[in-house]
Amino acid sequence: MLKVFYDGACPRCIADRRWYESLPRAADGVDWIDITGRDDELRALGIDPYLALTELHVQDEAGQIHRELDAYILLLARVPRMAPMAWLIGLPLIRPLLSLVYRRWVLRRLRRDGRL
Repeated sequence: MLKVFYDGACPRCIADRRWYESLPRAADGVDWIDITGRDDELRALGIDPYLALTELHVQDEAGQIHRELDAYILLLARVPRMAPMAWLIGLPLIRPLLSLVYRRWVLRRLRRDGRL
């Protein structure tokens, strides 16, 4: 089972979770964990709570933690319809650009909400 650590205080994150769960076969084997107020639990898993706010984290079945785009790739690759998207975002030219855009979007959202 994958464990997805997401920001439950973020409306966009909640919407993304609902979208993912609506995909065929997506919800099977995925446990969604709201990181809000779980700093000690995150640290026990080796996840920096600040990074958990700014990057998606996914723990795979072997207990390994995947961050940012690696986490998205792992999550999307599990759904046959989204596997091509997982491959695409992992491409060498797309990955760094998408990472930069994602990081800027998240930091802007957190600043706007007074959570940074």
